Amino acid sequence: MVASQARRQYTSTEEMADATTTTTEDVFDDSYVEKTGPRPPVQIVWRNVILMSLLHLGALYGLTILPFVSSLTLIWTGVCFMVSALGITAGAHRLWSHRSYRASLPLRIFLAVANSMAFQNDIYEWARDHRVHHKFSETDADPHNARRGFFFAHIGWLLVRKHPEVIDKGRKLTFGDLTADSVVMFQRRHYKLSVVVMCFLIPTLVPWFFWEESLWTAYLVPCLLRYAVVLNATWLVNSAAHMWGMRPYDHNINPRENKFVAFSAIGEGFHNYHHTFPHDYATSEFGSRLNVTKAFIDLMCFLGLANDCRRVTHETILARVQRTGDGSHKSG
Repeated sequence: MVASQARRQYTSTEEMADATTTTTEDVFDDSYVEKTGPRPPVQIVWRNVILMSLLHLGALYGLTILPFVSSLTLIWTGVCFMVSALGITAGAHRLWSHRSYRASLPLRIFLAVANSMAFQNDIYEWARDHRVHHKFSETDADPHNARRGFFFAHIGWLLVRKHPEVIDKGRKLTFGDLTADSVVMFQRRHYKLSVVVMCFLIPTLVPWFFWEESLWTAYLVPCLLRYAVVLNATWLVNSAAHMWGMRPYDHNINPRENKFVAFSAIGEGFHNYHHTFPHDYATSEFGSRLNVTKAFIDLMCFLGLANDCRRVTHETILARVQRTGDGSHKSG
């Protein structure tokens, strides 16, 4: 099935939410009222602080030796980066969090393996937290509430215990579509082993075995440096794309259009659009421009491995722009 045949257009987000393949657990809840009173004391998770510090120190050292790394190792690093990123963007995010398209079993298996290479929590946990983020965005129930500052939204939320509201709201949502997916649950059961193999062993051992790269260099560059770059590219969606940029679709929400984030996170930086139309598989109205993830999904549709890509009509976009945009929209 070609990509154009695999897409379905909806005239509104409400019509999209009625589709049998979707979930409403990621739809913003404007009835939620934050509790008054002082915020609970911050509880630092020192294990995470130490591990993240060591990871970034290793990645920085890997950055210093890049000029001395073989071209094959650099190419392999790029491949591992792209696979890892797609495991988050095309997998945990657009497929499993938002159900914005359908994927065949082989594609779901590939995306689950790629997600393990990214090592950002298993698919179930990632999708759960992301749906809570959308439903209670910029509140105490948002896991990476950007109103608590750039550092918290970027990495700080992983270094402290979750706010009680995040835990409470997460428990009240239903995730039947995730528990019914055998690929998601298999990865969850075997997540630790899959991370050891995909995030650390495969990136390190391939250069060492096939073109005799030193183990130390292979560990520092395709493994640690690549892992840290993918992490920070993903985190920028939570931090920078919630703080800097235009709001052409809805000026009432914090998420922004940020081209730098779109480039670094292979298409996830059109964030004002995404929070306005969360079920659009492209997360942007501009096609594959700065959007490698959309191009990948389109390719999978062409190969018959994906279908039912959900898209918002141009008329619906323009109507929303005129109603709630900040005046920066330029597509006409």
